[in-house]
Amino acid sequence: MKHMYLTLVMALVLVACGETGTSDTTVPADPVPAETTVPAETTVPAETTPAETSAPTTAGDACGPDSDVWFEPGTLTVATGDPAFPPYVIDDDPTNGQGYESAVVYAVAEQLGFAQEDVTWLRTTFDEAIAPGEKPYDFNIQQYSITEERDEIVDFSIPYYTSQKTLVALSDSAAVGAASFADLQEVTFGATLGTTDLDYIVEVIGIPDADVAVYNDQAATFAALDAGQIEATVIGLPTALFITAVEMPQATIAGMLPREGDEGEGMGMLFTDGSPAVDCVNTALQTLTDDGTIAALDEEWMQSGGDIPEITE
Repeated sequence: MKHMYLTLVMALVLVACGETGTSDTTVPADPVPAETTVPAETTVPAETTPAETSAPTTAGDACGPDSDVWFEPGTLTVATGDPAFPPYVIDDDPTNGQGYESAVVYAVAEQLGFAQEDVTWLRTTFDEAIAPGEKPYDFNIQQYSITEERDEIVDFSIPYYTSQKTLVALSDSAAVGAASFADLQEVTFGATLGTTDLDYIVEVIGIPDADVAVYNDQAATFAALDAGQIEATVIGLPTALFITAVEMPQATIAGMLPREGDEGEGMGMLFTDGSPAVDCVNTALQTLTDDGTIAALDEEWMQSGGDIPEITE
């Protein structure tokens, strides 16, 4: 019995020694360098390097669709007028990409990395957009002239279009045939509230402010002209060409008006004052200007003045 007991003890000792020996010989295998460096090989810089995912440029990342510079990241939120007129927007539908301003917006959106379906449109009156305060959109586009007075309360992009003002009048108005501002002093004028068209009538042509009928939007201004409540108004050339050709053939473009400055009147996209999105949109607009896209859209949607007579000061 004692012999069997000793035999059993010796067997257990040998087994224990065998397990210890196995552990010693496999210790190096557990922390083998090749196995511990596998994760490092799966994160090789060539596959997921941040520098490569941000390769376009730092500015591109800061202005990309998911950037927090936008009113709602992932969406480009744009406002325009209600209604919106040709040749800037066709069929009062800015989502169709037809018309100069609609086409420019979608070109800018593409340049910034937004898909067409990621552009959302809102409607505002002309005047409410140029009031101080936060705007529920990234920018507003509805023929806003860039002025120092407005620039104190809102921000503007660089110009996306430079237009010239015209005099639109009923065909039987005394404004037709006018050759100078002196010939316009007895004409009954109307214009849209808050526009540089109204400023031009008062400050440049010289019609007393109290003598100019003022309307809340462009549609009301042309309705008043159509009804004979006013004889003439001032408006940019592209709108004048459309109105007289399609909406009001009984009206005419009585003349091209002198530019206010050597550079003419620039239209800019309107932003909340201090918006970080301004630089992003400006970069996109400048690229589209440099590569000829803006000029091509201008040629497609806007028209020249042709042989319209000039009115002098």
